[in-house]
Amino acid sequence: MKRKNIFKIISIEKELKKSYLDYAMSVIVGRALPDVRDGLKPVHRRILYAMYILNNTYNKSYKKSARIVGDVIGKYHPHGDNAVYETIVRMAQNFSLRYPLIDGQGNFGSIDGDSAAAMRYTEIRMSKITREFLKDIKKKTINFLPNYDNTDYIPETLPTKIPNILINGSTGIAVGMATNIPPHNIKEVINALIAYLKNKKISTLSLMQYIKGPDFPTGGLIEKSKEIYKAYKYGKGTIKLIAKIKIEKNKKNKNDIIIIKELPYQINKKKIIEKIIYLIKEKKINGIKYIRDESDQDGMRIVIQIKKDIKKEIIINKLLFLTNLKISYGINIVALYKNKPQTLNLKKILKIFIQYRKNIIKKKTIFELNKVKNKAHILKGFLILLNNVNIILNIIKKSSNQKIAKKKLININWKLNKKIKKNFNNKKKYKLSKKQVKYILKLSLNKFTKIEHNKIIKNYKYCYYKINKFKKILNKKKILNKIIIKEFKKIKKNFGDKRITKIVKKFKKIKIKDLTKKEKVIITITKNKYIKCQLLSIYEIQHKGGKGKISIKIKKKDLIQKILITNTHKDILLFSNTGKIYIIKTYKLTLQKRNTKGKPIINYLNLCKKEKIITLISTNIKKIKNKKLIIVTKNGLIKKIKFKEIKIKKKIGTKLIKFKNNDTLINATILNNQSKIMLFTKLGKTIKFKVNNIRYMKRNAIGIKGIQLCKNDKIISLIVLKKKNKEIISITKNGYGKRMLIKEFPCKSRATKGIIYSKINKKNSSVIKVIAIKNKNKQIIIITNKGNIIRILISEINLLKRNTQGIILIRMEKREKISDIQKI
Repeated sequence: MKRKNIFKIISIEKELKKSYLDYAMSVIVGRALPDVRDGLKPVHRRILYAMYILNNTYNKSYKKSARIVGDVIGKYHPHGDNAVYETIVRMAQNFSLRYPLIDGQGNFGSIDGDSAAAMRYTEIRMSKITREFLKDIKKKTINFLPNYDNTDYIPETLPTKIPNILINGSTGIAVGMATNIPPHNIKEVINALIAYLKNKKISTLSLMQYIKGPDFPTGGLIEKSKEIYKAYKYGKGTIKLIAKIKIEKNKKNKNDIIIIKELPYQINKKKIIEKIIYLIKEKKINGIKYIRDESDQDGMRIVIQIKKDIKKEIIINKLLFLTNLKISYGINIVALYKNKPQTLNLKKILKIFIQYRKNIIKKKTIFELNKVKNKAHILKGFLILLNNVNIILNIIKKSSNQKIAKKKLININWKLNKKIKKNFNNKKKYKLSKKQVKYILKLSLNKFTKIEHNKIIKNYKYCYYKINKFKKILNKKKILNKIIIKEFKKIKKNFGDKRITKIVKKFKKIKIKDLTKKEKVIITITKNKYIKCQLLSIYEIQHKGGKGKISIKIKKKDLIQKILITNTHKDILLFSNTGKIYIIKTYKLTLQKRNTKGKPIINYLNLCKKEKIITLISTNIKKIKNKKLIIVTKNGLIKKIKFKEIKIKKKIGTKLIKFKNNDTLINATILNNQSKIMLFTKLGKTIKFKVNNIRYMKRNAIGIKGIQLCKNDKIISLIVLKKKNKEIISITKNGYGKRMLIKEFPCKSRATKGIIYSKINKKNSSVIKVIAIKNKNKQIIIITNKGNIIRILISEINLLKRNTQGIILIRMEKREKISDIQKI
């Protein structure tokens, strides 16, 4: 006998796809996303329902959190107790929810990130607002679904009167999607709902007259921007949120004190203080004397004492720029609608909630109508009884048991007298139903009195008044709308409060000048790739021929290579020998004292092993976007590029040129509207030609010949001549320098040999650098490879002819050489 094949061949791809989608939908619907109707995730809904079943309401005594957690995980939510308790804790925190749904007693954590006490120590009950979520739940207003083991039933949604999706918001990460709905002020939301009810064609912009923006429980300030409108119009957007900061005066020394009163939503106070302390230690924020947390039961108060003569604006801007006192809050309104995740805008949320509320009221009205109809039906039976008392009593007396009495009473066509005919639509006869007979047989004798007789008629009439009222609610939209508006106004009266988060017109844009004091600084770079930033003011002017001052502590086998004079508001463009361009913001470099080694440049740039910085330019990157860049190589090639074509990658850098024959980049400069260029070689030759002789090239190009070099010669400097430039200064390795007039150098054709500008010999050695100057009243800074700096007046440097060796500008020790020169 053949055995049947019990195995089934399936596609693993299809099975994985199906299983993953099933899992994703399970997470989306069952855990991560709230339902747009009641604004609750399943865990929140189950917690509140468990509390309702236990009668753990706001006007009853508190119950242990562990008791509620036990009921929730035992009956409704088959997950861990910690997950349920953490949800309860969050629902009780006034800094997490704008309107907490749970009233907690005990330690429920803090804004410092402290965790709540264990569930066995804390006690909870519903908050007053939560009763509005559960009212009418027993009036068949919502659907009930079986729980995880089919032993009980749980509500699909709660019949809430509160638009919780907006007033408390929601956050959640599902599979392949997330939601981040901010909380709002209940008064504003109710006003918007009423406005929508009155005019369904109302625009999002008009709704924003009522809902001005999110209202976070921790306060702060929001910028009134187009992004709020975008978020409400399309369901996605980003808003800027900053802390509330005040300035006070210290009573003792009258120094400025910065007071942080409110933090952006979901920002940890303790971590903010730790971050500020770290920034002070790292010297990224200078001028803070101390920071102290003075927060208490009355509210938050972080005190920052500023040092004397420090601008408070700079400190505040640095705090906003470098910490989470200023954040971008991403709004992403994703919620379950018809059991599917959808991105919803503000208008659609209001529409869905109003429709949901209408359905709840209709279901409640139908329930009440049926109840009143049932009561009226029984009262009709009582009216028949009271008008036929003797007959009914005789039937009951003569019947041997209740069943026979019931049958007899049901089969009789009862005559109606004039008094009660009106209540039976003027019918002549009426038959009793089983239900009416059942209640007649249960009736006590005291109901036969005249008073009770009048009461029954009165109740019967009132029942029909209610029936007509309920029918009007079900049939007329205007009446239904009036009821909803009345409900909303009552909620606004009972729970409405003032806005906590203030909306301001515009935040001031933080610029570099707002973060740092504008000061002149010296940037130095060593052979071993250390970068150092120090104030220029620490180097006073000396006479030529002096030794200079030590600027940097240099390790063994390390040497100074480059120097730059700039200010703290500028950007630094860095060019490497491999032909790359980098950028550093000057304010990001920590100011250091003279006798320190600096910081590794790897903190700012990703340089290769053999890569070194050969040129530094001080500029403002925004102002040079429409300008050009001139670069020159060691072998005398020159290239002109448009800045528009260069996208500078901050850390990685951007390649500007291709090389041939072991060539390297040697110098670079920014071109404005100048007409002439000068190239200088280390063996004292120069060429001057027009900028028009160089054509524009792309980044991949090699470049064109700028000067014809002799053997062992190479380019050391590139100068773009400005109209105000009258002189140039050259300096040699051994510290010999001189001034020369630019007019002594005639304009020649590009790619020629050039003419002599400096006499080179063993005494002065080769030329290191040449710079152009406007007038002799300025100063220059000279630095040696051992880190000695001298600051001298240009007027002290002799004006000499081309074919001269120059004079000593700085005295150096053995093996000490000039590294760089910069004008101030």
